[in-house]
Amino acid sequence: MSERNKHLVKNLYAAFTHRDIPALLAMLSEDVIWRLPGKVPYYSGIYQGRGSVAGFFENLDAHVAIEAFEPRDFIADEDRVVVTGWSRGQVKSTHRRFNNRWVMFFLIRDGKIAKFEEYADTQALVAAHEASYYADTDSSAHGPGGNGSTIHRELPS
Repeated sequence: MSERNKHLVKNLYAAFTHRDIPALLAMLSEDVIWRLPGKVPYYSGIYQGRGSVAGFFENLDAHVAIEAFEPRDFIADEDRVVVTGWSRGQVKSTHRRFNNRWVMFFLIRDGKIAKFEEYADTQALVAAHEASYYADTDSSAHGPGGNGSTIHRELPS
């Protein structure tokens, strides 16, 4: 069961990478709960049901250009899959880039994803949406191998 669930999540990531949102949505249960904590514009929230998750991806695509998306470690146990990874993108309205290390949690029920939750560097994501937050155009010091401990903020005048 664990390997099958891990395979399902890998297929979900493949659909996301290829921007095949209908295929991605087909892997979700009708009553899926999709949770992204924080206060990131067009991103954070609790999305319930496939239609709500579809709206999330439409909003994401309208406001953020994903430049790199790299799932790395997959850990599966029974009906749960946890994935660590890294992504890079640019907020379209501010042209600010972000690098983001994340952990994603999936709960699988009857061969479909019933629950999703992401833990990410929401500070970097919020900063990319705020044009004056950082002094340079890269809103985070996180890279694929970085630990994100260095953040350069613009001080108010």
